[in-house]
Amino acid sequence: MNDSDRRRVGSVEYRVADDDYFARRGLRRYAGAFSLWALGVGAVISGDFFGWNFGLGVGGFGGLAIATVIVAVMYVGICYGIAEMSPALPHTGGAYSFGRTAMGPWGGFITGLSENIEYILTPAVIVVGIGGYVGAVFNSMFGVEIPAPVWWLIFYTLFVGLNIVGVEATFKFSVFITLLALAILLVFWVGAIPHFNWDMALNIEPDPGNSRLLPFGWGGVAQALPFAIWFYLAIEQLPLAAEESRNPKQDMPKALLWGILTLIVASALTLFLNAGIAPGAAAVGQSEEPLLLAFNTIFGEGIGASALALAAVAGLVASFHTIIYAYGRNIYSLSRSGYLPHWLSVTLPNRKTPHVALIAGAVIGYCVALLIEFGDDWFGADAQVGAVLLNMAVFGAVIAYIMQMVSFVMLRNRFPAIERPYVSPLGNAGAIIAALIAFATLCSLFLSSDYRVGVYGCVVWFAVGLLYFAVRGRKRLVYSPEEDFAVRHSPPSDA
Repeated sequence: MNDSDRRRVGSVEYRVADDDYFARRGLRRYAGAFSLWALGVGAVISGDFFGWNFGLGVGGFGGLAIATVIVAVMYVGICYGIAEMSPALPHTGGAYSFGRTAMGPWGGFITGLSENIEYILTPAVIVVGIGGYVGAVFNSMFGVEIPAPVWWLIFYTLFVGLNIVGVEATFKFSVFITLLALAILLVFWVGAIPHFNWDMALNIEPDPGNSRLLPFGWGGVAQALPFAIWFYLAIEQLPLAAEESRNPKQDMPKALLWGILTLIVASALTLFLNAGIAPGAAAVGQSEEPLLLAFNTIFGEGIGASALALAAVAGLVASFHTIIYAYGRNIYSLSRSGYLPHWLSVTLPNRKTPHVALIAGAVIGYCVALLIEFGDDWFGADAQVGAVLLNMAVFGAVIAYIMQMVSFVMLRNRFPAIERPYVSPLGNAGAIIAALIAFATLCSLFLSSDYRVGVYGCVVWFAVGLLYFAVRGRKRLVYSPEEDFAVRHSPPSDA
């Protein structure tokens, strides 16, 4: 590309890329509906193994249960909205593509940057959980204590490598590990039923004037919202697989809607049964390996429970692996279009995987986890790394949700003639309700002083991204599939 190829469209400048530019950024179609379902459920399933439980510590059982119902309503609205938008705009950009078409380049970049924060930080949350489970099991079984950051590095290396191998290996492993994770949860659910006890679920000491059901009052419900989101966060990543799906117009809505149904059932069973057996909600709410506590109750402490807990790492691995896929495609799509530096979107010639984007996202996520692990002066000595990272990831997620639901309404109102292979039965109302819940959750992230510093860090990340786009990115855009579609369908004044 050279300066003579530049074209100005509104407030941005495009460079017309030659065939070699896109040849070096090719993807390969592979996934069907079942593979997409596994990708979506696998991305989220770690939420049943780790992360959700911190909501017990701020909301109690009743507070987290109410928050989970509210959040489930939000995700139903989001999934129906995305199920309509994704087949209509079947591009790897996903959410960024929706925002770009509906709101122009700035709207597209803000949406894509929000997901960038979400997807880079979510694997960092999960790898902290993996380190907690694996470290506890190894210490129990072999008396070997390995520092958590070493476990993080090992798992990042393994699963970034697997994602680089190729899309076929990525999806096949996603199917296998997702089914294994669900099987482990099934063993837990069935085994926990005889041990369920309401007293265990309500054993958090309430603040004066509050009940054991809502030990921290309605304020606890608000503070529990980000942790309830962990039961569902990342199901919305599926549109990022559009250009690697064999038939995205038919398969994407099926995978999204069956996926959210699977996750709602799983979240209800996990919340009730993990909080409601010994040692109870008070201990579970502070643990980095809540399922290990449950297995110790069901099977007794020892090799058997430790082996099952080690198997439970499969749930964390499922999400870790699939969200690495997500941040790789998010960075790839923003880079291919020029919103991020172009070199981030180069793919391997034979494997057609965005290896540069995958490695770059891993480095950032790992460094942020290290910063929080050793940043006692900023986060406090008692700050839980996983919980801080979780709130940071949710910050990016809820902004992306708001932007996507606004995009849904705008696309319906401004572009009614776009072909829509699937139409959401919830309409604008479902999207508006989802956006309002997302906004309320965004506000709730600032309630807890334990996690506020991490959220401020995300605000800085956001500001740096916007500054980059204003100064450089908006002058280097490329007519990628997302941009070409948006420019062709938008009025000249909006393009």
